[in-house]
Amino acid sequence: MLKFDEKGLIPAIIQDADNNEILMMAFMNKESIRLTLEKGTVWFWSRSRQELWNKGGTSGNYLTVREISKDCDEDVLLIKANPAGPACHTGNRSCFYRGLDTEDIG
Repeated sequence: MLKFDEKGLIPAIIQDADNNEILMMAFMNKESIRLTLEKGTVWFWSRSRQELWNKGGTSGNYLTVREISKDCDEDVLLIKANPAGPACHTGNRSCFYRGLDTEDIG
């Protein structure tokens, strides 16, 4: 059984199914997981808007699911997908395009 946090959410890491690049991370709830499995494109729970969202529904940059795995603790999902365009809302291919330095930790 998946282990959801106190808000009913579980983090999901999205990885390009063809080249293994990490594209993004977002949260899912039970309904977004059900929709993802049923429809074949990735759905998330938006913590800021408090609603379900289908990645690509506005931009057309859908993530088509190839495989879903859970980690050994059953508290993180890994979704291998084929992106139809940039995964990041900034237009970058991946959300992980910036390096980290000591100034970032405050």
